[in-house]
Amino acid sequence: MEETRVVLHKAGEIQPTSSREYEAAGGYAGLRKALADPDQIVDMIKASGLRGRGGAGFPTGLKMSFTKGASADKKYVVCNADEGEPGTNKDRVIMEEVPHRLIEGMVIAALGVGADQGYIYLRAEYPYVRTILEKALADARANGFLGRDILGSGFAFDIQLFIGAGAYVCGEETALLDSLEGKRGEPRVKPPYPGVAGLWGKPTLVNNVETLSNLPAIMEHGPEWFKSMGTEKFPGTKLFTLSGNVVNRGVYEFPVGITIRELFEVVGGGCPNGKRLYAIQTGGASGNIIPASLLDTPMDPESCAAAGATFGAGDLMFMDENCCLLDVLENLTEFFVKESCGKCCACREGNPQLLHLVQKFRHGTAQRGDLDLLVELGSAMTIGCLCGLGQAAPNPILSVVRFFPQVFTTSDAYAKEVS
Repeated sequence: MEETRVVLHKAGEIQPTSSREYEAAGGYAGLRKALADPDQIVDMIKASGLRGRGGAGFPTGLKMSFTKGASADKKYVVCNADEGEPGTNKDRVIMEEVPHRLIEGMVIAALGVGADQGYIYLRAEYPYVRTILEKALADARANGFLGRDILGSGFAFDIQLFIGAGAYVCGEETALLDSLEGKRGEPRVKPPYPGVAGLWGKPTLVNNVETLSNLPAIMEHGPEWFKSMGTEKFPGTKLFTLSGNVVNRGVYEFPVGITIRELFEVVGGGCPNGKRLYAIQTGGASGNIIPASLLDTPMDPESCAAAGATFGAGDLMFMDENCCLLDVLENLTEFFVKESCGKCCACREGNPQLLHLVQKFRHGTAQRGDLDLLVELGSAMTIGCLCGLGQAAPNPILSVVRFFPQVFTTSDAYAKEVS
């Protein structure tokens, strides 16, 4: 099945750090059009319908308009490259293979909102990507795509690379900004939002790697071209990460709306060794776990929500018939316990209690009332936690309760007591 490559156009075919090779392959054409008429940038992004590719799916043009409309002596564009969601590798592939597309997207964004300084907040666990980005940034400066006078236009913008400290919570935009400022990475209470008061209190546009990397193609080809792909409510392509019990693991780019079945059977090649598919976790480590009977669900936010799945950042982890879902839930919840920043009580205390309850079921010691308590606690966390980490941490558990209740009700002590 042939990919529809927009963000990954020419990935693997050109020398990643060379702006000249990228330009010869059509790169920086979008920037040149943007420089010719900067006032049109935000309107074009709005018209394209581009939505964030990091999981929340917020309209990108609207987000840009907040920063553009804010009055300040300094504005920033920050790229969230803190790709800490287990099972997600899409941003890494962009930065490894086509880093100049990200750079071009950041310059276009800065031109649109009126920023003169940019930061790429890179995940600490990507040291090899750091080397690539450093070379690509230096090459872009040397060839006039970054600096005080970009392509002779008089527009000044530069990008600084910042390495995080390996905290998953810094994938949340306000925690990321606190980390950039040299503080402990903890989510802020909103409002104000970063578009109005972000980095050092200045208007700041924060988007992830994939989102920003869509801007060059939109500027080059136009909003209608972009809207010709994907769905009406979520246009364009998406990078999907396939992992787990699937033959062809990897990152693939297809229009939004491709079905899970197509990704699993045609692209992924099904389960290895002829095993039967049992479950799929969609949307990353904090996404819902759904049964194989929902394979025909289209991968777009609205269809996923209707089916009880999660679109998220486009991650799909496939689990075959030998998988123990209680093992999976224990592993995921241990991760959230470790990565909670501890700022809010609901997350700090809730995740360890979720883990305790999951372990009771896993070891066969759960009793009457534990399942109700698990659901009650998880549901309370989805509305009571400060940021997305705590709000989404119970999702895998709650979805397994919904779709695989037998996982809990057959637990030894629990089954005996309620029978």
